Amino acid sequence: MPEKSPSKHYTLQEHEFMAHAIQLAKKGTYTTSPNPNVGCVIVKNNKIISQGWHKKAGSGHAEVNALADVSVEDSLGATAYVTLEPCSHYGRTPPCALRLIEAKVATVFVAMLDPNPQVAGNGIAILKGAGIEVHVGLLEADARALNYGFFSRMEKNKPFVRVKLASSLDGKTALSNGESKWITGPSARADVQKYRAASCAILTTAQTVLVDNARLNVREEQLEFMYPYNGVVTQIRQPIKVILDGHNRIKRSTIDELDLFNIDLDSNSADTPGIVIIKSNTGLSEFQKEFKDRGDIRIIGANYDQQSGFDIAQVLAICSSLQINNLWVEAGGKLAGSFIVSNLFDELIVYVAPKLMGIGGMDLVPFGPLENMSQTKSLNLLDCRVVGEDIRLTYSPKV
Repeated sequence: MPEKSPSKHYTLQEHEFMAHAIQLAKKGTYTTSPNPNVGCVIVKNNKIISQGWHKKAGSGHAEVNALADVSVEDSLGATAYVTLEPCSHYGRTPPCALRLIEAKVATVFVAMLDPNPQVAGNGIAILKGAGIEVHVGLLEADARALNYGFFSRMEKNKPFVRVKLASSLDGKTALSNGESKWITGPSARADVQKYRAASCAILTTAQTVLVDNARLNVREEQLEFMYPYNGVVTQIRQPIKVILDGHNRIKRSTIDELDLFNIDLDSNSADTPGIVIIKSNTGLSEFQKEFKDRGDIRIIGANYDQQSGFDIAQVLAICSSLQINNLWVEAGGKLAGSFIVSNLFDELIVYVAPKLMGIGGMDLVPFGPLENMSQTKSLNLLDCRVVGEDIRLTYSPKV
């Protein structure tokens, strides 16, 4: 794999052009899954002559969109600024490296190499083989931040995992009778919709689905931003629903009764199920038969223990195999505790409401009991901010 260009001294203008490409890439935050967000700027005579970004999986990549309305005469000798290494393989679209060669650009600035094994330096090699000057590494950290989930899946075989919890000021998630609606206010609930919209999948449990009648969808009326509709993206990309069901409680009739399947597959990528139900390997074949004619629902078996529950690492590997980049975990404290104790989360997001729920309420993360302070889980505080009447705390693991 080629290295980045450590000896290249980037000018202020080169920084500005790549920064603009990065801003373009951000436009795909809610729509490109499972593909990465990528932006591209075409520059000639120190002026931007065209630009583009990847809008949706299966549609044109950033380079293709940037060059769509540019003649070869105009792009001859131009410079391209791309936030991720141009692809070199035929997928649902042709290789972008070849498109840049066809456009006869002279120079390509690439923010970072693509960790996808199908690319992994091949795009750079193709460009250089065609005589194009290539520089790698301009604003690499900014480019990496665009696609933390994609890179996690490619480099670690696991999605970027956000675990969400909501509690009262005294650390309770429900009253002793199980009532929990609503702990947080409307602003916090709207904030959750933003995270759901940016996620490839929402992971929950059969218990949460059945008790809370959880639909696990993005509710446009609660979004506090204009969803990025355009000529390619015409509807909200709903996240896949991944349900852990260790006791085989989710039946075919359950999904229909709860109206759980509220997703239009056209808004997602090809061959992507709307619902994934992860069940114990025991008796799995019978449940798979029940759903055999439902291509929108996939039943997958995993290791399950009556005491410890599902093997979280295996669950994440399953999610990775389904091309899930960003996973939003929204369930009870027990599942959240499994992620936290095993250090298999990337961010823990806790909404704290200005309420006191008193003795007997359900604990935020019910793990333990612990015998000494060395057994406690320490976290790094990444962010703290007011969301309406509540506070949102964001943590990462301390390892």
